[in-house]
Amino acid sequence: MALRARALYDFRSENPGEISLREHEVLSLCSEQDIEGWLEGVNSRGDRGLFPASYVQVIRAPAAEPPPPARYANVPVGGFEPLPPPAAFKPAAQQPPPEPFPPPPAGYPFPPYGGSYQPSQGSDDDWDDDWDDSSTVADEPGALGSSYPDYEAAGGGASGRYRLSTRSEPSLGPRGAGHPPGHPHPPGGGGAAKSSATVSRNLNRFSTFVKSGGEAFVLGEASGFVKDGDKLCVVLGPRGPEWQENPYPFQCSIEDPTKQTKFKGMKSYIAYKLVPSHTGQQVHRRYKHFDWLYGRLAEKFPVISVPHLPEKQATGRFEEDFISKRRKGLAWWMDHMCSHPVLAQCDAFQHFLTCPSTDEKAWKQGKRKAEKDEMVGANFFLTISVPTGPGASLDLQEVESQVDGFKAFTKKMDESALQLNHTANEFARKQVTGFKKEYQKVGHSFKCLSQAFELDQQAFSAGLNQAIAFTAEAYDAIGDLFADQPRQDLDPVMDLLALYQGHLANFPDIIHVQKGALTKVKESKRHVEEGKMELQKAEGIQERCNIISFATLAEINHFHKIRVRDFKSQMQHFLQQQILFFEKVTQKLEEALHKYDSV
Repeated sequence: MALRARALYDFRSENPGEISLREHEVLSLCSEQDIEGWLEGVNSRGDRGLFPASYVQVIRAPAAEPPPPARYANVPVGGFEPLPPPAAFKPAAQQPPPEPFPPPPAGYPFPPYGGSYQPSQGSDDDWDDDWDDSSTVADEPGALGSSYPDYEAAGGGASGRYRLSTRSEPSLGPRGAGHPPGHPHPPGGGGAAKSSATVSRNLNRFSTFVKSGGEAFVLGEASGFVKDGDKLCVVLGPRGPEWQENPYPFQCSIEDPTKQTKFKGMKSYIAYKLVPSHTGQQVHRRYKHFDWLYGRLAEKFPVISVPHLPEKQATGRFEEDFISKRRKGLAWWMDHMCSHPVLAQCDAFQHFLTCPSTDEKAWKQGKRKAEKDEMVGANFFLTISVPTGPGASLDLQEVESQVDGFKAFTKKMDESALQLNHTANEFARKQVTGFKKEYQKVGHSFKCLSQAFELDQQAFSAGLNQAIAFTAEAYDAIGDLFADQPRQDLDPVMDLLALYQGHLANFPDIIHVQKGALTKVKESKRHVEEGKMELQKAEGIQERCNIISFATLAEINHFHKIRVRDFKSQMQHFLQQQILFFEKVTQKLEEALHKYDSV
């Protein structure tokens, strides 16, 4: 018998990942271990998700079968005051709602933003023990190939390193909204003095806003040392906030994918040659190296759209067509990485581009250093420097309008990209199979007619027979041209669409972080109007929200800038290839036509 629980109260879900409960409903639990006051299970309607542990009573019974694996079983718990055991079951009319459970303390180790990302293993470019070992390598100067000097430990007097903190306010107490939805605050929880009111924490602790560290930053819980080289500057450009341009732009080519082996031929893999323009030194990287880098960047930059890598493939990894397609996808990925003012200068990316392929020790040192980066989560937002002074402030209503407009734009673009990708894929399939077959069928028919005419031995008909036979060959050739054409025009379009579909999939999370920050600002303003919060606290929340808003708008502007560049170039290439294709078809038909001039 699976582990079960009975609902003591009604509960209405208000956030993604939660499920609703009905009083007396029996649920199946994934685990009896709660996650800071929440349990995961399946309700009677088959919905799976989270619900307050204090709203249910576990039904004690021997389990004959193991419960389903908990989706959040890897979330560490502990480090905060345990919840009281649930009260004995009583009818709702006889038992009061449970007391609000406290939030986790500052610094509680939630999974990092992007922590659900797992590097490819097993089926595609296996991780090697000699590369991904768990040993600790001491950080050494220059391990990331960075031009920045090493800095001393916290408290040292190294130049170019500054301690930044948002802890200008007292530590936040239990959240006002920690009580279950639909139930009143407990007596005395309203805070009669201004200093007692705080902005509530999100009820859903697994939202992107929480996991990215955005909530902790906005609520003033971030603190860390920021080096000059870690600063990410937003400037005001002609289109609004923009990332400061990379002062040393560069490109990187991806060439010559080759099959290599190790362990005396027992393991095979594909290595790609990378040649960055700013170093001119070639390095070789496997797909697993790209995969590792993507995971680091997706975790570090919650308000930046890190381009997705080409899809993994379990079988056929060494087939020529697949290798060629993957190389083209990686080339697009690399172009977007080098074109982004922030990603291009990231230490982990520079280590990836410049560390010699043969220096295993240097690679591991840089890898470990990137994985120990402290400027992630809430601390990442400390690295963002925004414009100050007159005319540099943001109107939050205008920001909200711009973000809503971009959200509608991405939704429509995603739908259009899916439609175009489907149409192009279907048209390419027809060209490769249907069109080729039909043109060659016409060619075969002309050839049969020519063979029939050859039975006439009259000399004056020989020229006609040859012209018709040439026409048959022309149609055969046109069929081959159709089959080969998608490689020249449609495939590049679909490669670009695939890259942008990855970007479009990133932006809902980026927008969610900004929206979450804006919600906290509105809540703080309401507390000020009600006389429950000091103005200084509310202004601090708004300033930190401004930082997130500046970064979000800068990323939106970068997306539009690069989108116009890419689609302009790709549409020009597509139409040029279409013109060349029809010129080749016309040439074949004109050659066949001239054969009849001498008949």
